[in-house]
Amino acid sequence: MTQIIETVDFMQSGKQVGWLRVPHSVTRSAYGVIPVPVAVWRNGDGPAILLTAGTHGDEYEGQVVLTRLVQQFEAKDMRGLLIVIPSLNTPAAIAGTRVSPEDDGNLNRAFPGDAFGGPTWKIADYLHNHLVPMVDVVGDFHGGGASLTYRPHASTHFSPHAPQELKDRSIAAVKALGVPHVAILESVSGGGGVSTATRHHGKIYLNGEYGGAASVTQSGIGLVDNAVQRLLAFFGATDRQFDPLPEPQVLRLFAHVYVPEPGVFIPATVLGQSVQQGDLCGHLMFPENPMRVPIALHFERAGDVVCQRHPARVDRGDCVAHLAG
Repeated sequence: MTQIIETVDFMQSGKQVGWLRVPHSVTRSAYGVIPVPVAVWRNGDGPAILLTAGTHGDEYEGQVVLTRLVQQFEAKDMRGLLIVIPSLNTPAAIAGTRVSPEDDGNLNRAFPGDAFGGPTWKIADYLHNHLVPMVDVVGDFHGGGASLTYRPHASTHFSPHAPQELKDRSIAAVKALGVPHVAILESVSGGGGVSTATRHHGKIYLNGEYGGAASVTQSGIGLVDNAVQRLLAFFGATDRQFDPLPEPQVLRLFAHVYVPEPGVFIPATVLGQSVQQGDLCGHLMFPENPMRVPIALHFERAGDVVCQRHPARVDRGDCVAHLAG
């Protein structure tokens, strides 16, 4: 059961662009809806693929690329079924925030959702119970957001209990996306994210972080665009050919560094730098109390710095760095 009403027909051949109307009754609009944009292409037999961006509203590379895809891609250029939602958590995308201003919902923590919950939980329920079962592959494009900057990587997520065939196909697919670094995340829980739905239904899930700082760069857009085109070709939705790729570096993500109290964080490393256990991550300083001695923060494990906090001002519990190896 869902309260969301589609203005598109997922079984109809050709290209359609419409809306997922998410009911949201508020004081200003008793029978209001939140229109979430959706595009659908269907052309004969072939793979069924769902591509999403804007799961977090302040991550833009995927939103830009999928918006262009909606404008430019035609059904004659592909086979099978393709569903594209370029701003999945539309209220957050419009506000430029990680979470929705309508219900403070983080869509990547809301799965499996609730058909009768707030808008974020309604969207999660709709994907979990209606869209993901309809497809073979989900590509969900992220970008660090306002608080983080990433060295770009693609990723795939699956359960340790998934069939070996699904694991092998997922790993082959993520390596085919043309990103020099790929992460393979194998865990029982999807953490309430989109991969909660793909794990539940036994589908391939491809993710990634392609930038950050709530900004857009040509390099980030280029990485996502290339990944989308390679994804479609890898699964047979298009006939496009690509040159062979070098083997990407495979990462396992681990080891965050958190600050113990408010202050200003000055990093001692740069993205991509290799560090050892005990190396200096950075200093926490206190301009409002200039005679106070800065606090040194150290890495608890060895690895590559793949993510750093973007805003200098931090609060207790903020993550300032993320290692992978």
